[in-house]
Amino acid sequence: MVKAVLAVVGPTATGKSDLGIALAEQLGGEVVNADASQLYRGMDIGTAKVPEDERRGIPHHQLDVLDVTEEASVAAYQRAARGDIAAIRARGNHPVLVGGSGLYVRAALDVLDIPPTDPLTRARIQAEADELGTAAMFERLQAADPIAAQAIEANNARRIVRALEVIELTGRPFSATMPTREYVTDTVMVGLRLPREQLDERIGARVRRMWDDGLLDEVRGLESRGLREGRTASRALGYAQALADLDGTMTTEQAQEQTTTMTRRFARRQESWFTPDPRIHWLDATAPDLLEQALTRVAAAIGDNGAHG
Repeated sequence: MVKAVLAVVGPTATGKSDLGIALAEQLGGEVVNADASQLYRGMDIGTAKVPEDERRGIPHHQLDVLDVTEEASVAAYQRAARGDIAAIRARGNHPVLVGGSGLYVRAALDVLDIPPTDPLTRARIQAEADELGTAAMFERLQAADPIAAQAIEANNARRIVRALEVIELTGRPFSATMPTREYVTDTVMVGLRLPREQLDERIGARVRRMWDDGLLDEVRGLESRGLREGRTASRALGYAQALADLDGTMTTEQAQEQTTTMTRRFARRQESWFTPDPRIHWLDATAPDLLEQALTRVAAAIGDNGAHG
């Protein structure tokens, strides 16, 4: 029988990894990572990657698949993650997608046509953005594609440049390629959430623990493998600040404070991304019977949507 895809989503620090492993253990599944930073080999402490000896023997996919010098690509991830999902189902197991990188989740689960890219076009538009500033490029996007501009934050330079690149390459609005809320196969999505205060506390504690657990040593090791040359990896939350700490341009306290502030801000963006999706079954991340609630939701949803399990 074909197994439904299960997904555990939500903001950072809500316990998605633990629940994903527990669901896979209970239902006969394998985990597929959907956290962009966890794609990188050696980026373990700063991404809260579950150590191998704590995965309870559950196979994990899309972890440690990129070097820190490589740039993560949604298109490449979509191909690889969907390949993993198909293979897991062929083995008679449930794929359990776990992560908080919204676009990666949608790329794996939803009808989403990844538009083309061209390095020369991207470089030219990026050079214009560097010269004119993000605000000017956002105005250009507003004029070219108001719908896309509504969906992209005005200070998100990378996405603005990407949208303008796609418009130029395809002659179509970028918004025409944005994901729709339509699963490509039988899927059940569970979301974890916490009250704002509690989530902020967890994030602060996690950041302090990262430094205590040896993040600076991890980053020193990654430097020898080209971390500073990696455009995506070197800018990841915690890693950019750890590099500044090592360079002496920030004190450890400042680096931790900035990481905490930016991670809390990132969690807000994750909430904004996932909350409007009516397909997500939301659960309290601190519920003592969280696994039982999740299993109940999954069983009900599989029954409702006709998926086999």
